[in-house]
Formats: sequence, structure tokens, C-alpha cells
Amino acid sequence: MPVPILLVAGFLGAGKTTVVNYLLAHAEGRRIAAVVNDFGAINIDAELIAGAGDGPSDGVVSLANGCICCSLEGDLLRTLAAILRRSPRPEHIVIETSGVADPAEIVRNLMDPVIWREAPLETVLCVVDATAPAEALDDALLRAQLRAADVVALSKVDLADAAGVRAIRAAVAALRPAAVIVEADKGRVPLALLFPDDPGRPPVPRDLGRRRPAADRFESLSWTSGQPISLHRLQAAIGRLAPRLARAKGLFEAIEQPGRQLLFQLAGGRATLGPAGPRPPGALAARIVFIAEIGVLSAAEISRIMDPCAGCGPTA
Repeated sequence: MPVPILLVAGFLGAGKTTVVNYLLAHAEGRRIAAVVNDFGAINIDAELIAGAGDGPSDGVVSLANGCICCSLEGDLLRTLAAILRRSPRPEHIVIETSGVADPAEIVRNLMDPVIWREAPLETVLCVVDATAPAEALDDALLRAQLRAADVVALSKVDLADAAGVRAIRAAVAALRPAAVIVEADKGRVPLALLFPDDPGRPPVPRDLGRRRPAADRFESLSWTSGQPISLHRLQAAIGRLAPRLARAKGLFEAIEQPGRQLLFQLAGGRATLGPAGPRPPGALAARIVFIAEIGVLSAAEISRIMDPCAGCGPTA
């Protein structure tokens, strides 16, 4: 029996991981294997998703250090083959792309006849931040992500005003009229839209249009520390870095709250801090990924600003 694939796309910080976590936590008995790709050497998303489900999830596979549209002929295809050899076989595969991925090339590769026969692409879900202004859809990468979508999930609707949600919904509908648009507060997307009720129904091939040249736009820079970090100093450091960041996320232990791991996220200009699960064995006390336009930041500058956050060293 073929195993259908759900491809989850969306711009940096849109809320893709929240949606995938919701799907795993509300699997309703489905065996779901999740493949998670993060843009950077530290795959924060895989750690956030691992163990999120309360059903018979088939586990999380991490593809780190790059965009999967660049590694499809290698790691992802080998990963799919390994997943399909599992016993029992999963009933669904969810692939979360990185926020800098254009789904068109991923879809093109997933339509390879060998893959299509065993694991056909069923649905492409694009997650869009509802707090973003409608003009944000002028971004070429976000438009490419929307063009591939069957379903568009508007995230963070609880943080947006009603007029803003209406404006972004109208802009999405104008750009991708064929897509089903849903509001996905806290990642809640109706499973019936994403997982087929009739597993014997043949998947529909896609018209991919012309191939577009890839353009590198973002780079990922990582910072780690073996020591817990100061919340006060982290706030000051992020304040200096934020104007030049497209996205940041990380897991760390704080000096002020020993023994607890915290999740830090910066998306759409908003920084949030919340509790996270226990630190995995062997993981460093602090692991943070910064994503910016190429050339805007250097690893040396991030180290100079972030290093004073760790331990009790002098401030920069």
C-alpha cells in the first residue's frame, strides 16, 4: 500500500513546527513518520517535534545543515527509503521543509516515478503568519511557497486583529485561489484536509510549470555554549541582533532558572521565551540558530555579542 506524503512549507517563523506538533499530538491512531529539515547545523525543530505526539508516531528523522531542496537526491531520498522499510510501515509521512525552501523543486523530485509509486505526494500545506501585513506576500520566496499549496493555514490568528486576518486571507486567496484557506490557531489544522480518508484513491500528478533558478538568499549561523546563560544578558544581546535577523530560535538553560530548559524564538520581530522539554543527554547547555540575509552578520560578530551571555563573564 502506498504511503502518502504531506509536505509542510512556509516562510521563516511562520509556525510550521507548531502545526506538525499538533498533527502528531492528534494523530487519532495514525502511524505518522515525520521528516524535519532545519536551515542550519543545529536542528532545533527536530528536538521540538521529537516526542510531541501521543499516538503511535513512527518517530522523527532529522535532516540538518541545509535546505532539503538541495539534498533531495541524497539524504531525503535515502531517508524515505529507510522509512518505507520499517515494520510496521507508517501510514503517513510528514515532511517539514526549512523556511527558506521553495517547494517546487521538492515536489518535482517527489514526483519521480519510483518515489511516486511507493510514497506519493498527497497534500502540500503552506503555513502563513497571519500577523504579517498583506504586502509580505510580495516576497518572491513566500509567493513560491503559496503557489505550491493545496491548503493554506493562517497561523498566529490569536495575535492578529480581525482586519489584519481578513486582509492576509484576501491576499492569499488572490494569489492562490485554488487553495483551501483555514485559520490554524496554535497549529490546529483539520486532519481531514491533510490525510486522505480513502487510502486507495490514486494521487493526482501536479503541473509544476517551468523550472525556476535557485537563488541563495539566507544563511544560518549557530552559537553554542557549555554553560547556562543569563536571561538579562540574552535580552540585551538579542536587542542588538534583532534588527538584522530574519529568524532566531534556540534551546538553553538559564542561570536564573537552573535545571530547566527554555525555548527562545524570534519571528516577525517578536521574541518569545517559554518552557521546553528536558535537555537531551550530551547536548550543550545553550544552542541557538540565527538566520539572516547573506552578509548581514558574521559568526565572529555573533560570538562577540553572545559570548558574554554565558556564565559570569564581562559584558561586551
